[in-house]
Parts: sequence; structure tokens; C-alpha cells
Amino acid sequence: MGNIESLPVRSDLAGLKPYGAPHLDVPVQLNVNENAYPLPGVVVDSMRAAVNDHFAGLNRYPDREFTALREHFVTYLNGVNERAGDTVALDPSMIWAANGSNEVLSHIVQAFGGPGRTVLGFTPSYSMHPLITTGTGAQWQHVDRKDDFTLDAETVAAEVAAANPDIVFLCTPNNPTGTSIGLDVIEAAYENCSGIVIVDEAYAEFSRPAKSSAMTLLEGRPRLVVSRTMSKAFACAGLRLGYAIAAPELIDTLRLVRLPYHLSEITQVLACTALEHADVLLGNVDRLIDSRNRMSTHLAAAGFTVHDSDSNFVLFGNISSPADLWQKLLDRGVLVRDIGIAGHARVNAGTEEETDAFLTAIDDILAESPDILAERPTSTPPSSSAPTKGTP
Repeated sequence: MGNIESLPVRSDLAGLKPYGAPHLDVPVQLNVNENAYPLPGVVVDSMRAAVNDHFAGLNRYPDREFTALREHFVTYLNGVNERAGDTVALDPSMIWAANGSNEVLSHIVQAFGGPGRTVLGFTPSYSMHPLITTGTGAQWQHVDRKDDFTLDAETVAAEVAAANPDIVFLCTPNNPTGTSIGLDVIEAAYENCSGIVIVDEAYAEFSRPAKSSAMTLLEGRPRLVVSRTMSKAFACAGLRLGYAIAAPELIDTLRLVRLPYHLSEITQVLACTALEHADVLLGNVDRLIDSRNRMSTHLAAAGFTVHDSDSNFVLFGNISSPADLWQKLLDRGVLVRDIGIAGHARVNAGTEEETDAFLTAIDDILAESPDILAERPTSTPPSSSAPTKGTP
């Protein structure tokens, strides 16, 4: 790579590191919170047929208002809320979509952030939040979470009131910790500032029992916006489709900053087809939750500190050197994430076979290098020959 410092880069970007996780060709990839299961054949066949009908029209620009996609999202989300017992009536004017939730968040921060404005987050949280903020020229401020990575309404209310930011980021379930927040925390943030409150719900479908979405708070709160994605539970990370739900006036504002025709015809068609098969695509969510719970139980029994998770990943601590553990797992063909939290690492739920491989590798490492644990457990770790099975 060239020397970026030799270019007239903006001073607020100098020295920053771009977002990125290692993409390595190893048998078990559990580092970027993807859905481990490939698309079912019936969905692939439907997508192929749907795209075939649109090839001849690619000489024309796509529908820049993604009308059909909006209607599909409303059908899906109203069903989600109805099954949860929440009375939320969404309509297409409340839906926004873009190339992954990162672009959705970027649009929001472009519209309501920028030079001279401040954005507040509660860390550790999703590392793209400050990068998106800085990219618009806004100032990033952060408040540390509690030692157990939770947030409560009283703390959030006080911190938001003190900072009075133009934008607040709340992430639930939170990446990389997996912890959820209550609706009272979101209400506290909203009531104590005059800015936009973004609730990032990228992993919402993995909460068991299902928690009420911040969508239930939208009525009467025009500064609240909920962000979601099809990359995780829908197993469509390669599709790049994220979406937001907010009051129509907030959605209208995002049109001012989006690039023309930002969602391709093919993206819209594939996303609509995926939503038509939502029940099939979400059928593996419970299997991933089982894997997540197996990992949590096994890691805790082995002496690691495991944090409760409502997502498709597990944050675990009591690691003497996360970098060493990362390398030892990689040497065994397993890729996890060293997310920069002292003494911690993150692993996302995999298939049953991938979960077995990860747990076996953990046991082999502990047998070979027991000092990988910062503090030794008082009980014996589970045998590598028989990984824990089933949901605890």
C-alpha cells in the first residue's frame, strides 16, 4: 500500500484505521457474525428465476424509490410485530433501504451529523459507528459501558443530557458484547436530547425469548430511527441489504444524501424474493441459537468468562492473550475475532459441525497451553472427545 500520509487527507482522518476483519481461507470461519448456513435450494431457485425476468431491462435505471421492496418489508415487519404481540402498524413511507445497514447508518449521519455536530455512543459497540461519524466530519464522543457491558436508563439519561448530542447510537443486541437493552433505555436517550436516536438492531432476530423492537416506540417520536439488516438472520450478507424504519419525515430527509439509484435492480429483486421466503430463511435461526448456547456452556465450563448473548455470537473473557488464542485457533483451522477488548475474544455461532470443531480446538489448546486462561478454573474442562451437545 502507498503512504496515505503523503496525500492531503483531511486532518480528522489522519491516523485512523479502516474497518476490516481478516478474510482467511480456513475451514471454520467464525469471525464476522455471518449466518453459517447457505441459502436453501428453494430460495436459490426462486432468486434465479426472479433475476432472469429482469436481465433484459438492465439498460434502464432501477426504481430509485424501491417501491416493491418497501412493501415487502412492511409485510415482513408487521408480521414480526404481530407475532410478538406488539401493535405497530408500519407503512411503506416509513421504510428506507440501502447497500447494507452501514450505508443506511451513513445516510442518517450524513443527514443529521456533519461538521460542528456531535455523535454519542456507548462503548464497546459496533466499530463502524465512530468511523461513519468521522467520515461525515462530525465529532465522535463515547461513554464506557459498565464492567458487564450493560446499560441502564438512569445512566443513559444522565450521559445523553450532559452531552446533548445531535445523534445517539444505541445497539441492541450490542456488537461485540451480545447484550440487549430495554425499551426504557431507548426512551431515556430520546427524552434527554433534541437529536436523532439510532437504534441498531442488526441481530434482533436472534433474541430468545424475542424482545420488543424499538419499532414499538416510533409513534410520536419523529427523531427515532431503527436500523436492521438482511446480512445476519436472513443469511444474505453477500446481497448487501440493510434497512431502516422511522417516521416518514425522517425517511424523506435521507433522500437528500443518497446517491442516485443507489439500490440496483438486481439487489431489489433478490431482496424481495428473500423476504417472500422469510420463514424458510429464518428457519436456521434456532439452530444457530443452539450453537451459540453450546459454545457458551462449554466455554464457561472450561474456565472462560462468558457474557450473556442475544445475538448469533459469544463474547468470552479470562484470556491471558487474545492474540495468542486467535493464532492457536487459526493454526487448527478455526478463525475467530480478536475485537480489541482486553482479555476477550468473540466467536460467532456456526453449523453443528463448525461448533464441534471450535469446541474441540478450544479443549486441545487448553490441554496444550493451560496458561491461555488468565485465571485457572477450579474444575476440569470438558473432554475434547465429547463436546457439550444441545441447548442448556
